[in-house]
Amino acid sequence: MIDHIECNIDGVNIHDVGNRVNEETLRLSRSNVNIADALIRELLVKYFLSPFKSDEYFNFYHDSDLSLNEVFVYASKIFDNPKNLFEQSVNLAKHLYEQSIHPKIKGGEFYTVYFKDCIVDGITTDAVGLFKSENKDTFLKVFPSGDGFEIESEKGVNINKLDKGCLIFNIEKENGYLVSVVDNTNRGAEAQYWIDNFLHVRPRKDEYYHTQHLMSLCKNFVTKELPQQFEVSKADQVDILNKSVQFFKENEHFQMDDFTKFVIGQANMIDSFNEYRTDFQREREIDISDNFVISESAVKKQARAIKSIIKLDKNFHIYVHGNRDLIEQGVDEHGRKFYKIYYNEEA
Repeated sequence: MIDHIECNIDGVNIHDVGNRVNEETLRLSRSNVNIADALIRELLVKYFLSPFKSDEYFNFYHDSDLSLNEVFVYASKIFDNPKNLFEQSVNLAKHLYEQSIHPKIKGGEFYTVYFKDCIVDGITTDAVGLFKSENKDTFLKVFPSGDGFEIESEKGVNINKLDKGCLIFNIEKENGYLVSVVDNTNRGAEAQYWIDNFLHVRPRKDEYYHTQHLMSLCKNFVTKELPQQFEVSKADQVDILNKSVQFFKENEHFQMDDFTKFVIGQANMIDSFNEYRTDFQREREIDISDNFVISESAVKKQARAIKSIIKLDKNFHIYVHGNRDLIEQGVDEHGRKFYKIYYNEEA
């Protein structure tokens, strides 16, 4: 978890990075930004840091050698000597410009910021922040004029809507630093340029990583693989999904054997799950541990994606929250399929 209450800005640089493939320019400033106004500094801290709410972290990497990752190298030089902030901000802006080659990528202001006294997972450390504002909002400015008022419109940055951000904490350098990432604008192919092409980061293999991927593995197995190998009803699938979420919510530690026995139960299905897990990890190039501390924040996020719903034609949806024994499935004398649901009282 990131705590920015005591965090303060020690330096800021701004450059304008356009879209190279659209023949937009790269405009580099020639000096640091001087922010003397305490209120502006406070607003900037809010703008830059408040969007970082997730416990999902990343590390810089490179397929050949970590020292070939440009952002890792430039950030390292800043941490070695914060006076290098402006020089390295220029290098970072040039690197971002070189990656801005998808026609849908918007140009915008690129900020390189040095923060002091940030707290992440209880550790106080400095951080380098990289941010890009691509979208402008229209604001109304109302001001007195004579005996009345006038209204003008202005384009500006909404401090409640950070487009892209990255916080690089000065810890775990040997693993590619501890990195947190935000991208609120792109979801398609153009999104790759910030996380993959510019930053070139990959998920940090921690409790969030293992929890997230294991829950995703279970969801995919139950909804895609299990019906192909076994005769299971939708109610049975929903029951397994509910049990998986229950396991993660009620336990602090994950142990694979305990999980498969509680959630899946049948030995032949467990064997199928283990085989599917091997293929799942190979195809996605991930490695899920058999034992790990469960991440509460990852459980909350993944649980929202697991839908305990039985969809019946276009007429009904049955939401199942537990107790599979209260649902019966059958076919009447006319060949119509039905579900019988038992309950004690209406809510």
